[in-house]
Amino acid sequence: MHKPLISILTPFKNTSQYLTECLDSIINQSYPHWELLIVDDHSTDESYKTVLAFAEMDNRIKLIKNSGHGIIEALRLAYSESNGTFITRMDSDDIMHPEKLSVMLKDLQTHGKKHIALGLVQYFSENGIGDGYAKYESWLNGLTLKGKNYSEIYKECVIPSPCWMLHRDDLELCGAFTPNRYPEDYDLTFRFYKHEMSCIPTHTLLHYWRDYSTRASRTDDHYAENHFLELKVDYFLELNHDASRPLTIWGAGQKGKKVAKLLKQKGITFIWICDNPKKISKHIYDELLYSFEHLKTLDHPQCIVSVANTEAQIEIKRYFNTLKMESMVDYFFFC
Repeated sequence: MHKPLISILTPFKNTSQYLTECLDSIINQSYPHWELLIVDDHSTDESYKTVLAFAEMDNRIKLIKNSGHGIIEALRLAYSESNGTFITRMDSDDIMHPEKLSVMLKDLQTHGKKHIALGLVQYFSENGIGDGYAKYESWLNGLTLKGKNYSEIYKECVIPSPCWMLHRDDLELCGAFTPNRYPEDYDLTFRFYKHEMSCIPTHTLLHYWRDYSTRASRTDDHYAENHFLELKVDYFLELNHDASRPLTIWGAGQKGKKVAKLLKQKGITFIWICDNPKKISKHIYDELLYSFEHLKTLDHPQCIVSVANTEAQIEIKRYFNTLKMESMVDYFFFC
C-alpha cells in the first residue's frame, strides 16, 4: 500500500530548552513517512546546534536558516522546500502524541480532499495552566469534537496552529502562507473557512501545547488584540456581511468601540445598540446608541456582538432566539 509523505513545517527561535522533547516526539511517530522542514528564525541560543545534531542523525530532518525574518517568512521557506502530499505544522516547543500523524492521515484518507484533519489539544506548563488557557482549551476541544469549529470563528482562532493537516492541493487553494498578515494562524483559519474546508470531528488527543511566559503568542506585538479585531472585521465584511441588511453592533465597551471605529474607517454604515442604561441615547464617535430593543424595529438585521461576559452572552443568545435570529447568519460573536 502506498505510504504518502507528510511534510511537517516548523519554525523555531530560541527554544533550545524545549527542542529535544519536540524532536523526539516527531521521531517517535508511529507513522514514519514524514519530512521535517525546520527553519531557524535567527536564534541566538543553542537552538540551531540542537536541531543540527538531530538532522545529522535522521535524514528526514531538513534544517534551514530563515533568509527573511519572522514566522510567516519561515513558514513560506519551509513550505517551498517541502515535497509531501499532506502538510501539517508543528511548534518547536510542543509535543506530538505518538499517533498524531497516523490518526490525521487516516482521517484525510477516509474523508478526501476539501477536509482538514484536527486533533484535541492539551495545554501543559511547569507553572500550571491559568484559567483563561484552560477555558480556551475546553472551548476549542468542544468545537473539534463535533467538527463545528467555524461556528464560532469570530470569537477566537478555532483551529490550533500546530494541530491540523490537509492535502497539499487544498493548502494551495487556500493561499498557503502567501498573505503577510498576523496572526498568521487565524488568517489561515479564515481562509480555510472561506474555501469551505470541512473540519473532521475527532475525539482523539493528539497535541500537547506548552505554555510559558516567553511564548510568542504572549509576547509578540503581532498577536495583540487589536490585530484580531481588524482581521475579524475584514473577513466578516468579505464572507458574511450582507450589505442589503441593516448592520448593528451590540456593545459599547473597548471592543465595541474598536469595531465601530474600524467600520467607520471603511465607510460601513451601522446602528449601535447596547443594554447599558448609562450609554443608551448617548453619542460615541458621533454615533447614537440605541437600546438593544431597537433590533425589533429593523428589517432583517445582522448583528456583531462585542460583549465578552459569558453570562451576558447567554442572555443575548436567548434574546436572538426570540427574534428567530440564527448564529453565523444573523448574529456573530466577536469575543
